[in-house]
Amino acid sequence: MVFKKLLAALGVGGPSVDTVLTNPATRPGLSLEGQVLIRGGDHPVDIEHVALGLVTQMEVEGGDTEFQAATEFHRVVVSEGFHLAAGQELSIPFSFPVPWETPITTVFGQHLHGMVMGLRTELAVARAVDKGDLDPVQVHPLPAQEAVLDAFGRLGFQFKGADLEHGHIRGLPQTLPFYQEIEFYAAPAYAHACREVEVTFVTTPQAVDVVLEIDGGSHDIYLHFQVPHTDTTTDWAQYIDSWFQSTVLPNAHLFHGGGHKHEESHGSGLAGVIGGAALGFVGGMVAGEVLEEVAEEIFEDEEE
Repeated sequence: MVFKKLLAALGVGGPSVDTVLTNPATRPGLSLEGQVLIRGGDHPVDIEHVALGLVTQMEVEGGDTEFQAATEFHRVVVSEGFHLAAGQELSIPFSFPVPWETPITTVFGQHLHGMVMGLRTELAVARAVDKGDLDPVQVHPLPAQEAVLDAFGRLGFQFKGADLEHGHIRGLPQTLPFYQEIEFYAAPAYAHACREVEVTFVTTPQAVDVVLEIDGGSHDIYLHFQVPHTDTTTDWAQYIDSWFQSTVLPNAHLFHGGGHKHEESHGSGLAGVIGGAALGFVGGMVAGEVLEEVAEEIFEDEEE
């Protein structure tokens, strides 16, 4: 009996948890639907709570080094305090709201190289270790975000990669501890003035703030504009090309940058959504493999 209690305290023979998503694909501002399936173990236990959290990896600068850190940026408790009998099976339905600022991971059917996203399930067992599950999630862009990305593809920019930077963009309604950078190699028409372009979205229920960082080599140029979700008319390729032609190409030597999107030049506030599939996107890493590494890091302490 004492040995069984010791095993129970260590989580041996305890309950198991598995989360089944109705659809692992979503968009910012929508929800993930599904069920948390719980099966009791060899002995009855008290469950403190069942929680779900969105987990990703962000890049953190520490001194002279940069490293990737797993982070849970949104969390919802779907059930609290209950008794689970030995062998008992439970199904807890849920609707998990996806924050508007959630970074996108998939564009035009292609995984964004460098991005990983998962829904973590936490089953907190009283007087024992937590049980966990991690399921991959694909976050597709909103129409306004897709329109801007489509414009870059149509202008000949080639997708390079994406990552999450720890920090905040001054002057924007950002609530998460990181922002996403989607990077493109410069299109041939603009290559003599810049090397790369980084696109960042900060989204609210009303609109998408877009920040462009143009890497000119010795200096950067910034543009900030806003895209209301309700605007469906502006040709973004034309707008971005006009800005390059009128501002970046002839006047690049007048701009001085520095830092990560902390000194933006504000645009005219034009907005719009257009259809079509973007060119320039290439296949990325296998998200499942990266997610396994994130899962190992997240649950490392629990396994110990």
